[in-house]
Amino acid sequence: MNERITMAVIAKRAGVHTTTVSLALRNHPSLPIATRKRLQTLAADMGYHPDPALSALVAYRRQARPLKRNPLLAYVTNWDSCWGWKDHPAHRDFYEGAKGKAADLGYQLDHFWLREAGLSHQRMSRILYSRGITGVILASHENGHDAPLDFDWSKFSGVKIDFAPRGQRLHTITNDQRTIITLANQRVREAGYKRVGFVMPYWWDSFVEHAWSAGFLASQQAIPRSERIPILYYANPTLRDQPITTAQNHPVPRNLLARWMETYRPEVVMSYAPFVLPVLKELGYSVPKDVAFVETFLGQPDGSTAGVHQNCRRVGELAIDILAGQLQQHACGVPEIPTVTLVEGTWHNGESLPPCKSPDTGKLRSLEEVAPLPSYFPLPRNRGQKVAV
Repeated sequence: MNERITMAVIAKRAGVHTTTVSLALRNHPSLPIATRKRLQTLAADMGYHPDPALSALVAYRRQARPLKRNPLLAYVTNWDSCWGWKDHPAHRDFYEGAKGKAADLGYQLDHFWLREAGLSHQRMSRILYSRGITGVILASHENGHDAPLDFDWSKFSGVKIDFAPRGQRLHTITNDQRTIITLANQRVREAGYKRVGFVMPYWWDSFVEHAWSAGFLASQQAIPRSERIPILYYANPTLRDQPITTAQNHPVPRNLLARWMETYRPEVVMSYAPFVLPVLKELGYSVPKDVAFVETFLGQPDGSTAGVHQNCRRVGELAIDILAGQLQQHACGVPEIPTVTLVEGTWHNGESLPPCKSPDTGKLRSLEEVAPLPSYFPLPRNRGQKVAV
């Protein structure tokens, strides 16, 4: 019978204490990286496999052991002001979800603002480590702040909420905008509507790696060409790296929406309500009498508006779950292969999308009449001229 390879056997072969092997196999930062790698390689060569039952018992004992104080986790933001991100429902829900889940798992979540006066990235890194913080969540980073953080990541486990900063390679948790808009399209079609339009500023799409347009355009491939309506993009694409603090006060230009509505006659408009509803009202359109509406960023559903709730609190909860798993495994540093975890949305019916009555197709121009069609609606530069996004 072959000898079972245990940590004690590995320690004897390596000439070290069993505790050293245990720390190395858990990738504990108290050991030099070279020592960890040497012992991990030796264990693999010897055919060592951890005992799942024993590992579960050790984890249970650690959780059952009373703590003198809850360990700290850092929630690091980079917004225009310390708490400015709380003005945005998604970012506020990210934090509340993370905070609640951290408490459930026995952690305390502390907020840190990267733009504090006189606070460099390196100093922030030292402050966190000196306070015994080894778990970091990067969240609520404005557009344009994409440079990696100058942290000593060998001392930290980290995750990101949303894609920014894009230059920082960490495991990422975010909303699945592609399936959110796909779900909205599916529910609209099931309600009997055919001509569906999507309105958004360019940076709204760019910030999520064009997931919105990817889902919408993919959905259009499954419908007849005569029912496809191009995306109405607005705002100069050069603004995609600018702060998005005015997102709720960034409506579509009135003349642009009027021309798009007149040209394509959508039965349903999908968008974030502050972008389009005030402008539709100014133009004399009544929802849902003249055009139905679907909210792509539905808050707490009350039955008045149909749309998709993005489950942002769940994003924050998963960020803590994934970070806690790394901390338990002492998985520090920048991951060799970062992963992305996507959270789907939940559809809610509403009065803004009543069951569709058969449209008078004689009043609708087919897309062939206004072809060739781009996948977006061009932005106007001057009257009589068009410029592509």
